Amino acid sequence: MTAPATTDSEYDDTPAVPDEDGRAPASRYGVLALAVMVVVGLLLGYAGGLLTPRLTRPGDASVEAGFARDMTTHHAQAVEMSLIAYRSATLPEVRQIAVDIATGQQGEIGAMQTWLREWGLSPTGSQPAMSWMSDGARLKDGLMPGMATPQQMTALRDARGIEVDRQFLTLMYDHHLGGIHMIDAALDETDNAEVVRVAKTMKATQQTELNNLRQLQAQAARG
Repeated sequence: MTAPATTDSEYDDTPAVPDEDGRAPASRYGVLALAVMVVVGLLLGYAGGLLTPRLTRPGDASVEAGFARDMTTHHAQAVEMSLIAYRSATLPEVRQIAVDIATGQQGEIGAMQTWLREWGLSPTGSQPAMSWMSDGARLKDGLMPGMATPQQMTALRDARGIEVDRQFLTLMYDHHLGGIHMIDAALDETDNAEVVRVAKTMKATQQTELNNLRQLQAQAARG
């Protein structure tokens, strides 16, 4: 599921002026509006999952279940980072891509959680994270590929001005690279038509966003 289309008129594209504590205010719709959009994306993801016929029921230790659980965790951090950027980033283009990532990935979370319910499986499961990947991928410092460390998340929350944009773009770029690695592993190992369809959509979306993030990094570097 991809993020809902937006138009230039939906968001305030004037440069943000930092407030007294150094943070740039969000667009005129505010963080509350984005929160509503994220919830709508989640509900649409659930609805899309419910409408898809289930021909098979993957087991608790299956690739499909592991992918759904781990990618939900991975996406959740991306949504959190995007909400921070939407609230505090300086460049309107960065706030816009934060909207796209937050709404799109929250919708995908809804779809993956619907799979697990339809398969009669727990959202968490009994298998260690990443154990479904046959290439021997291991957690790094307890984190899945591309995920930001707790220290990096704290630094992003505490950042001010253009530094918010720079940190967000760097973290999200790495996050997407790690996500694509996980998506490729799932595509290599599953024949579940719905998982394949959604995973391919995720990959295409994140590849496009990687190009946009790279361009925005150059813009943020200029200040």
